Amino acid sequence: MNRFKVQGSRFKVLATSVLAFLLFAVPASAQGRFTNARTETRAAGQGSDAIAREVRAVAARGGVSWIAYRVPMNVSPSGGARHMCCWDNVINSRDLGGCCGVCRLENGGGVTMTSQLQSRDGSRIVLEPPTDFLVLARVENDAVTRLRTFTPDCDVDAGNMPIVWLTDVRADDSVAWLSDLIKGVGVDKDKTSRVADPALTALSLQTAPGALTALIRFAKDAESTRLRGQALFWLAQRAGEQAAATITDAIANDPDTEVKKKAVFALSQMPKDEGVPKLIEVARNNRNPAVRKQAYFWLGQTNDPRATAFFEEILTKK
Repeated sequence: MNRFKVQGSRFKVLATSVLAFLLFAVPASAQGRFTNARTETRAAGQGSDAIAREVRAVAARGGVSWIAYRVPMNVSPSGGARHMCCWDNVINSRDLGGCCGVCRLENGGGVTMTSQLQSRDGSRIVLEPPTDFLVLARVENDAVTRLRTFTPDCDVDAGNMPIVWLTDVRADDSVAWLSDLIKGVGVDKDKTSRVADPALTALSLQTAPGALTALIRFAKDAESTRLRGQALFWLAQRAGEQAAATITDAIANDPDTEVKKKAVFALSQMPKDEGVPKLIEVARNNRNPAVRKQAYFWLGQTNDPRATAFFEEILTKK
C-alpha cells in the first residue's frame, strides 16, 4: 500500500512536469504573456504614419493607455537566441540564471537581454527562441511618454491597464514611427531615457533594412550627444561594413569627445576580427589622448593576442 502511494506521488510529479513542459513548449501568442490587462485589438492601416494614426485615435479617448504591436526580430550577432525580459523582483540574478521575474509594465524598470529565458525557480525554460519582439508605447495627454520592448515569452503584469494591440503592423512602418519618436525628443533628458533610448533599441532589433539606415543617420546627425552615442552602440551590435564605417567616422569627426569615447566602446562590441584591428589603429594614431586612452582600455579587455602584441610593441619601443 505504501509502495503504491509513493508510485502514485511520482506519477503526479511526472504528470505535472510533462504538463508544464507542454505548456511552455507552445509558442507564445501574438499578444505575449500578459496578465491583469484590459485588452482590445485594432488592425493597423498602411503607410509611414499608420502607427501614428492609431496612437492619435487612442489618445483622443483621454486617460492613459498602452499601445502594442509585434514585429520580426533580427538574429543576435552571436547567432544564438535572444530573449528580452525584466529584472523586476530579481534579487540575485546569478542565483536565478540571469533572468527573470514578472515584469511590471507600469512601475517596473529596465530590460535585460539573455540567451536563455528561465523562471525564478528554474522550472520554466522556453524551448523555442523568439523570432519576433513586442513594442509597447504608453500614451498620455496626446503623447507617447514611455516605450518598452519585450520578447513574447516574457511574463508581464499590466497592472490592470488598457492595452490596445495593433495587428498587421509592417516593419517599415514601425521603423518610420520609431524614427519620428526619436526625432521628436530633442535634447530633453527624461524623454530621451524613457522614449528615445528604447526606440533606438527597437530599431536595432528590427529586420527591415531601413532600421540600419535610421541607426546610421542618428549616429551621425542626432542633436543629442547621448543619442549619437547610443546609436553607435547599437550599430556595433549589428556589425557589418556600414556600421563599422559609421563608428570609425564618429571617432574621427564627431565634435564631442564623449561621443568619440562611446564610439571606441562600440568598436569593442564588434566581432574581434573587425573591432580589434580598428581599436589598435585608434590607440596608435588618434590625436585625442582621451580617445587613445579609451582604446587602450578596451583593447586590454579583449584578451586578444593582437592586443598583447601591440602593448608589447608600445612598452618596449625605444
